[in-house]
Amino acid sequence: MMLRWNRKKTHFPLIAILSLVFIVFTILYNERSIRQIQENPDHVLHHQQAPVTFVKANRINPAQEVLDRFSKCNSTRDYSGRKIAWVDRNDGQRRRVASERCDVASGKWVFDNTSYPLYKESECPYMSDQLACHKHGRPDLGYQYWRWQPHGCNLKRWNVIEMWEKLRGKRLMFVGDSLNRGQWISMVCLLQSVIPANKRSMSPNAPLTIFRSEEYNATVEFLWAPLLVESNSDDPVNHRLDERIIRPDSVLKHASKWEHADILVFNTYLWWRQGPVKLLWSAGKNGICEELDGLGAMELTMGAWADWVASKVDPLKKRVFFVTMSPTHLWNQEWKHGSEGNCYDEKTPIDFEGYWGSGSDLPTMRMVEKVLSRLGSKVSVLNITQLSEYRKDGHPSIYRKFWETLKPEQLSNPPSYSDCIHWCLPGVPDVWNELLFHSL
Repeated sequence: MMLRWNRKKTHFPLIAILSLVFIVFTILYNERSIRQIQENPDHVLHHQQAPVTFVKANRINPAQEVLDRFSKCNSTRDYSGRKIAWVDRNDGQRRRVASERCDVASGKWVFDNTSYPLYKESECPYMSDQLACHKHGRPDLGYQYWRWQPHGCNLKRWNVIEMWEKLRGKRLMFVGDSLNRGQWISMVCLLQSVIPANKRSMSPNAPLTIFRSEEYNATVEFLWAPLLVESNSDDPVNHRLDERIIRPDSVLKHASKWEHADILVFNTYLWWRQGPVKLLWSAGKNGICEELDGLGAMELTMGAWADWVASKVDPLKKRVFFVTMSPTHLWNQEWKHGSEGNCYDEKTPIDFEGYWGSGSDLPTMRMVEKVLSRLGSKVSVLNITQLSEYRKDGHPSIYRKFWETLKPEQLSNPPSYSDCIHWCLPGVPDVWNELLFHSL
């Protein structure tokens, strides 16, 4: 439930004071909790639970049907309590935070119209209409001119030739949802300008889409896998379905495509916030599903993914990155008390250091951190959450292509159809890729 400020405060001074105290306490508690997650990921509350059944992840089952958008549950029952069993096989080294010698998660946005943007929207032939905000009518360009400046250190300055040399003879693959696809498009736009048109190519849109440079014998790829495990939403176009069905114990369908990549950049988050999920276990029979809330289903999925990483990844041969959650800006009362709306018509970042909104979910952060901490040096973390929290101005809002026809009542109320989830390009995802470049 969202807190709403009473505009007639003089009528109820005591209520107003109590509300203010509650809000301040909540903010301080959340900030303290977030710091505890970052500083001591193993310090989480554990409650006594009844004995549970553990399921071995990623077992090959030749008789198992592949899930697609036509898959259905024959029946659905309550969640049985089964958990994913995986052995971390930790190498004894602590988990690497990308760019750990420089605390890139702590800093501020600095207006810099000299060095930014790193490329022009109109000069990237691979730009997505969903992210090309200026093309679709955004009148201001200020969102393109912000540079992330960590406290006490500097990010390595982007150098396209140096990045290509790092990628020479390699496959860089982004795996995840549309936010991860946005980061992939950003990377392609950052890289493509120095490759002659006849020496580069892009494959047609598919579950696996590949940008290729002949000169460097390298590829920059995107694999649509919004839930990481096998699901009925694995079609990159037709995935708007009435129910979400996953195999919570298997990433093998997608792993068959990502396992030979040299650098992997994973994300998953947003799709788990869309309501209950149906679980169809690999060993299940007769199409019987179990229903579980999004956070619980995501935790099972992270276990199956972590099992693959723990058993298959040699960090000396393969680099694996996990991108933390990308925040949304759906309620502007969180940064502008007493107002109603969202990211629409926002033109500057939030300037309150340490700001956290409801777009960053604390229980999810705790769960992900707990899983990643067990993987040691096998996974590096690209911590984009805090720095992206400030960028309420960076979303497309109404300045993007909409494939569905907008109704008159929507057109008369722009916040009602504003996209406050994805990010304009050039923009915030370019900084995510600067963090990746800094870490390679």
